Amino acid sequence: MTSINIPYKLEKREVPLPVFHSIWQVQVDNSYEVLNREGFKIPCLFLTYDGKGSITLGNHTYELEKNTFFFVEDSIPTMYKCLNNNWKFYFLDFSQLNMTRHLQLPVMEVISTGKMAEVMQLCERMIDGLIVQPHGYEYASNISLQELLLLLSREHSLVSLSPHSELNQILIYIHRNLDKQIRIEDLLQLCGWSRTTFFTRFRALTGLSPTDYLLKLKLAAARVTLETTSLSLKEIAAKLHFYDEFHFSKLFKKAYEQSPSTYRKVKMGTEKP
Repeated sequence: MTSINIPYKLEKREVPLPVFHSIWQVQVDNSYEVLNREGFKIPCLFLTYDGKGSITLGNHTYELEKNTFFFVEDSIPTMYKCLNNNWKFYFLDFSQLNMTRHLQLPVMEVISTGKMAEVMQLCERMIDGLIVQPHGYEYASNISLQELLLLLSREHSLVSLSPHSELNQILIYIHRNLDKQIRIEDLLQLCGWSRTTFFTRFRALTGLSPTDYLLKLKLAAARVTLETTSLSLKEIAAKLHFYDEFHFSKLFKKAYEQSPSTYRKVKMGTEKP
């Protein structure tokens, strides 16, 4: 049995990554008060895991309670202190907030998290690595920082954006069952929505109708199959549930401006493009 090849590629766009600088684990009482008239030199993150503190940035004061995180921009006059005689937090600073904003994490806003246990594990892993300094610890520190931002981002997106998780399951179902006949009625049954609601939400997420999305995926799989197997056009059409090889060839040529046969010959080097 020949498997179906479906390409999954990272989009060609710059993914901004922060460079880790330092992490502090802080446990303080009411004697703790820091004034930084020029602000932080680089952006930073407060992760409060117990107690309570406050941070004043310019004319705005924010209270940082247990199980919250707070990103701070650089170069803003800052004062932060302990409240109620108990404040325990991690403080991280890093090169820039591009990844933070790319992940749609709020900056200069106190956000609650239910992932503090996982956050603390990541922070402790970073601290252990900086203490022991095993081979590659510089890379590990940056990777842990990225993991931390991703953890917070995924949680925040679920809470704030309220995406329709049913659609994620449908997309996975489509990709996992491309070798089967997939009907719109089957997808409607999976999500439990009306046809209009399903089409509207699907297009909002993917930019395509379910039919066009499925066709695009099948044609991408067909293209890789042409490159990597000796299956005939008839076999490929049957495997991907096109009506027949002629229907498959017509749709392929419309999408890629070459017939499947020509595409295969060019890829195999037997014909010039």
